Formats: sequence, C-alpha cells, structure tokens
Amino acid sequence: MLTKIFRPLWAFVFRDFHLTRRYIHWEVVNLFYAMVSSATVALIGVASKDFRLTLRLTLGVLLWNFLSSLFHEIANSISYERWEGTLEYTFMAPVSRLQHLLGVSSYASVYALLRSFVVLGGLYLFIPMTLRGANMAGVVLVIAIGGLAFMGLGLMAAVLPLMSPERGASATEIFQGVLLLVSGVYYPVEVLPSWIRPLSVISPAKYALDACRKLMGTDNPASTNGHLAGASLSSVTPLLLVLALMGIILIPAGLYVFGVAEKWAKKTGKLKRTG
Repeated sequence: MLTKIFRPLWAFVFRDFHLTRRYIHWEVVNLFYAMVSSATVALIGVASKDFRLTLRLTLGVLLWNFLSSLFHEIANSISYERWEGTLEYTFMAPVSRLQHLLGVSSYASVYALLRSFVVLGGLYLFIPMTLRGANMAGVVLVIAIGGLAFMGLGLMAAVLPLMSPERGASATEIFQGVLLLVSGVYYPVEVLPSWIRPLSVISPAKYALDACRKLMGTDNPASTNGHLAGASLSSVTPLLLVLALMGIILIPAGLYVFGVAEKWAKKTGKLKRTG
C-alpha cells in the first residue's frame, strides 16, 4: 500500500531533480546571483558597524532565500514541464494530483534547503558571523513549519503559468514581490505605510522571521558579537501555532485552486507546449 502511494511521489522528485540537472547552467547563474545579492544586503550591516543589524539582515536574506526558492520551484514547476513538452502527459497520467504536487513540493523543499546552505557558506567569505548561543534546532523547526504555508502559496501561484503560457511564469514574481515588501525581511513592518501594513498580518514569512530572530537573539540586548542570547522554543510557540494554522489552511486551499485551474486549462486547451 505504501509503495503504491509513495512510488509516484518519488517519481516526481526524481523527475524534478533531472530537470534541475538539465538546466544546471541556469541554476549556477541564479545561485551566484543569490550569493552576491545576499552578501550585498548583509554588508550594509557590516558598514554600519552594528553586529545586530548585520545578523538581522543576514538572517533575513537566508530565510528569504529558502522561502522564495521553495515558492519559486513549486510555482514554476508548470513552466518547466511546458518547456519540456510533458505538461499534457503529466495531467493525463493515472496519478492523483495530490501525489503529483506533494512530489513537486518535496523536491522543492530539499532544493531550497541545500541552496540556502550554499548561500550561507558564501556569506562566510564576506561577513564575520557566529552562531554560538543561537537556538538553531528551533530555527530549523520554524523553517519546516513555515515552509508548509509557503507550499500552499506556491500551489496557488502555480496556476498562473497554467492559465497563461506566455506570461504566467513572470506573473508569479508578483506574489514574491508583495511578500518581500510586507514581510519585514530587511526592515520592521512598522515602517510600512498604514494602507499596506495590514497585509503583513497574513504573510507567513513575517511570522517565520519574527520567530527565527527571537531564537537567534538578534534583538536581544544580552547578545554579543561572540555569543548570542537565543530564546527558548516555548517563547515562540504562538508564532509556531500561527504558521501551522496557515499551513493547514493554505495547502488545501492551494490544492483546490490548482484543481479548478486544471479543469479550466483542460477545457480551453492550455496544456499544449508553446514556444
């Protein structure tokens, strides 16, 4: 029974891995850009000679790199299949859409995590950092729970390439741009204009960042350049509950939205390869 459930899921993980290998030159370019842009932002803190600001910015770019990579891989999975000319075959295959999308999401999670570790290694070349005293186990838990909410958002964004073969992939950048703007990745959300600030309340990235910053001790006065005063996991329990609730709501919502878009695409002939 388990083999019947997980074998198709693993097949999509395996397929996406080989798609990454096929476009490895794109991955190298994107990874290089992620490392350079992350270092550029974090060096603002170094220039200010404020280690807390440096740590805040570094944590922001790392967590955003993970979440945006996860979001991007899920959302653009449709685009990759369209380029390969396999989109119509995938949607006609005798595999449940849940298995298909769970396989895509599983690969995206591993890919985003590995990419973030590479970016972290690159940052060590530019920025003196210490993780002594940080609650890293808690940070990993926050990333795992926050990733579920981003999976749901990624599934919703994946309908755009499905609905628009020409511009859908580019339109997914709108989702990421809005999330980056309202989530307080590089600045407190309090500096946002009052008319857009309420959007930060529904951003899972905001709660993930707030929790990770507490666990890392970035804003704790007791943190020093050589030792961080990370908070305990119990101090971020309310934030974890909010992230878990968002994941519970957004993943089924994403599956539903994707299912509706799939039916529409089949009726209107949007599954054929273009370009």
